[in-house]
Amino acid sequence: MSRLMNFLIQVRNYATKPKKIGGVRYGLITYFPRHPDHQDPPITPTKLLMVKRVKPYKGNPYWHKKILDVLKLDEKSSDIAVVKNTPEICASLWEIKHLVKITPINLPENLPDDHSKATVLHENGDFLLAPRVDPARERATEEHLNNPKRLNREILCHELRMRWLNPYDT
Repeated sequence: MSRLMNFLIQVRNYATKPKKIGGVRYGLITYFPRHPDHQDPPITPTKLLMVKRVKPYKGNPYWHKKILDVLKLDEKSSDIAVVKNTPEICASLWEIKHLVKITPINLPENLPDDHSKATVLHENGDFLLAPRVDPARERATEEHLNNPKRLNREILCHELRMRWLNPYDT
């Protein structure tokens, strides 16, 4: 009789659990706010993300290494990858979130249409554009570099060397 009782006690219950009430559904995520009148602040998601690997590549399973290879984060740990903020990319970043640091990139309000080469991306995600040089200043720089009276490095080194070797021949 005791064997039968032990068997009945060890039967597991696979019944469905009751659903929790009061959750707000965001796509596949159910969010349970602390207060029922809670309102989320309006946010605008960034278009680009900066991803940097902070954990070693070695010792990870092959599926994590495959994602790191696709993002080109398999070489040096100081390398960064700039990726679009799309659901597919976010799903792959979710799998390797313990290996990388993800920083949203703050783009300026008015991006120029042409391909500007004077750009800087800081560690905190600030993307800065340097202003274009006006043509008058560019022309003045060209004139200064091509001026025959300008002392360049070779002439200056030669003159100073001659004065060092013959100090009294001035």
